Amino acid sequence: MTDAVATITLDRPEAMNSLTAEVKVALLAALRRAASDQQVRAVLLTGSGRAFCAGQDLHEHAANLEAGRGLADTVRAHYNPIVELLTTMDKPVVAAINGVAAGAGASLAFACDLRVASEKAKFALAFAGIGLAPDSGASWTLQRLVGLGRASELMLLGEPVDAARALELGLVTRVVPADEVLKTAAELARRLADGPTRAFAATKQALAYAATHALPEALILEADLQDECVATRDHLDATTSFLAKERPVFTGR
Repeated sequence: MTDAVATITLDRPEAMNSLTAEVKVALLAALRRAASDQQVRAVLLTGSGRAFCAGQDLHEHAANLEAGRGLADTVRAHYNPIVELLTTMDKPVVAAINGVAAGAGASLAFACDLRVASEKAKFALAFAGIGLAPDSGASWTLQRLVGLGRASELMLLGEPVDAARALELGLVTRVVPADEVLKTAAELARRLADGPTRAFAATKQALAYAATHALPEALILEADLQDECVATRDHLDATTSFLAKERPVFTGR
């Protein structure tokens, strides 16, 4: 951890960081540690080598199919809790997409709050290409990023999306040169780590709730969340700093 940012790196570069059961268990454990560590105020997720994450390891998957285990319950046991934690964690999560993000790898990126992509990055919603429905939250996150029509196009056709097109569609926050992606994403994560952590958590909660509820219900939750935020030390200190024309220093409390 550096500057209150927990960096989690998928580290199977020889296999484009594809996800075995072992990797998924380790990823979930790392995310849980970051979520529960009060010293962590932002999370950075990236991959090693030339890929962000190529999705499910198909060699392991083929072995499961041959053994009659099907999906081996990996969607429920692994992918679902990982994505739920990414989207609901009380801290901002930044993805540094250094290369290919395909299938569940793309889903992981979409579940993060902000995405910084290398100009060499590519996204592929490859589920239909191997006769599968989307998983890892892609049906929920993708249409909230690009709309139902675009999400249908990307999922049904499965055509790769390069970084420039991803930025145009709103899939990513920024596109930078390949040698700057990790630095840029880390700077963004540090900026978030220096911010009002509890207000960021409330913002994530409000956005997720408002996406599936009517305005009157969203207004009620907003009021409740403001009651919580107004009682924080960060709000009091920031208000005092504003009146004194000083820059606020947030502690996450």
